[in-house]
Amino acid sequence: MTSSPVRRSAGCLAALALSVLALGACDTGGGASGASVSPSRTASPTASGGPGSGTDGPGGLASSAAAAASSMAASPTPSVSRAPLGTVPPTWLGKRPLPETSDGFGVRKPTPPELRVRRFTLPDTVAMLPGTGFASAVVTPAPARVIARSTWRPGCPVKATDLSWIRLTFRGFDGARHTGELLVNRTVVDDMVSAFHDLWDQRFPIEEMRVTRRDELDAPPTGDGNNTSAFVCRPTVGSSTFSQHAYGLAVDVNEFQNPYTKGDLLLPELAGSYLDRSWVRPGMLTPAAIGAFAKVGWEWGGNWHSLQDRHHFSRDNR
Repeated sequence: MTSSPVRRSAGCLAALALSVLALGACDTGGGASGASVSPSRTASPTASGGPGSGTDGPGGLASSAAAAASSMAASPTPSVSRAPLGTVPPTWLGKRPLPETSDGFGVRKPTPPELRVRRFTLPDTVAMLPGTGFASAVVTPAPARVIARSTWRPGCPVKATDLSWIRLTFRGFDGARHTGELLVNRTVVDDMVSAFHDLWDQRFPIEEMRVTRRDELDAPPTGDGNNTSAFVCRPTVGSSTFSQHAYGLAVDVNEFQNPYTKGDLLLPELAGSYLDRSWVRPGMLTPAAIGAFAKVGWEWGGNWHSLQDRHHFSRDNR
């Protein structure tokens, strides 16, 4: 059995008290300064000198070595602070394209350990709204600069001038106040502000809330997205008809914790762990969160029968 770095250092220092020749027996590469350190620990205690601890003071070398050995043996080994698994975004998030099926979706794969209890918050993309509680700011029609970075284009089923830009506050998984943005149809602004105000009061956590970009529509699938968004000019999944998102009349909330399923199709493709709805984890839509949208007359896609769109809410139940 090998000795720990601290004990080996103490042994070497004690040997110094017996003979200066013992220096040759000390393995400096295996002491505290040369030992390998485990990932969660550091081992670098040092002896502190005090009155009478020098080799030319009272007690000489033996006193100094004994004091140093005692100090090192008694010094606690500090722990390295580590964030719980799932609270810090992995470096590969959004960067590992999945093999694609003939339908253009990613191949379904098991949920990585880092995402099984997903509770991190991505940086805000808009400036913080003033205040300390819930706040919202609406601009109608949405500014041209916001439309330009969205998925809107000529041919979308809603005019750009009929879209409103909403900035509102939400709770992150870090418990802090954040500000996000939504593009919605101008006719449902009050509904959206009311529903997300309710989620704020419930302390319901959201990972990120931002306007979906055009380049995301053609990006290869990575199966790990979790954006909360409303307007997206795209067809319904597996169809050529426009989704209610293309009208600004639908919103998706924490899509990873609340995945879409139809037959063998799972979206996002790495979110399979969250099909176990009996294991309630932060960010999953609870009855209270679903009720926030029911209060304003919006339906939940998780109640559908031919498919379950667990992150989807819409005014017309489509």
